[in-house]
Amino acid sequence: MIYLFTDGSSRGNPGPGGYGAILRFGQHEKELTQGFRLTTNNRMELLAVIIGLESITRPELPITVVTDSKYVVDAVEKKWVFGWINKPDFGKKANEDLWRRFVKVYRQRNVQFRWVRGHNGHPENERCDQLAVRSAVHGPLLIDEGYEMLEAKRA
Repeated sequence: MIYLFTDGSSRGNPGPGGYGAILRFGQHEKELTQGFRLTTNNRMELLAVIIGLESITRPELPITVVTDSKYVVDAVEKKWVFGWINKPDFGKKANEDLWRRFVKVYRQRNVQFRWVRGHNGHPENERCDQLAVRSAVHGPLLIDEGYEMLEAKRA
């Protein structure tokens, strides 16, 4: 079993943001984190899961994603995203670019989700939060092209 712990952060919504993820397989552990100059909390929550899943090189192994994001867990567990993606107006859905990327990697993996309450003393969730906040505050900050391109179109 591979465990993927994730969290996202945004210093303002929108604002600078980051994600943090921990991959754990047996005694092996790897931390993943990145900051972005302008994004949203939901995008960072979802991107943490995507990056974590994409980083797994043994897709045949079962994966448990542990996250405090009801946005991500509900969209998957209640199968909302699988309904959205087949609708003609899906391109108007918030974070459509990331949801498409998520569905692609999700379908190549054996994934289950477990929700945990955020900021409630869960050690890995707290560590992921620290990684996400540090990346959002201290960078380096990349461009969240999906978010900034959409905002430019709306302006």
